[in-house]
Amino acid sequence: MNTKMICFGAMALSMVAGSALAASGSGTSALDDPAKMQPFYTDSTMKTMRSNDEFIKAWKALTPEDQKMVMAACDDEAKNANPTNAHPEFCSSVKQNGGSK
Repeated sequence: MNTKMICFGAMALSMVAGSALAASGSGTSALDDPAKMQPFYTDSTMKTMRSNDEFIKAWKALTPEDQKMVMAACDDEAKNANPTNAHPEFCSSVKQNGGSK
């Protein structure tokens, strides 16, 4: 009976810990935050980028911490390039317009 309870407890603990770890490592980044990204796009679907002047204005409106987070997220996306990367145009604009401030 004790062996069953120990095994059941260990299994329950691993399930709870596994789901907690999966939630914390969901892979979301600053690029997935609509509040940060919306000022850079002209539409709610975030498909059409703003002009370079508007992009720079939106970039300067970000806090320095947010700028660092966005640049780091773009760097991570470039390192892990694959077909699911959804922000190549945005990251290119960050490097061209925002990276130099």
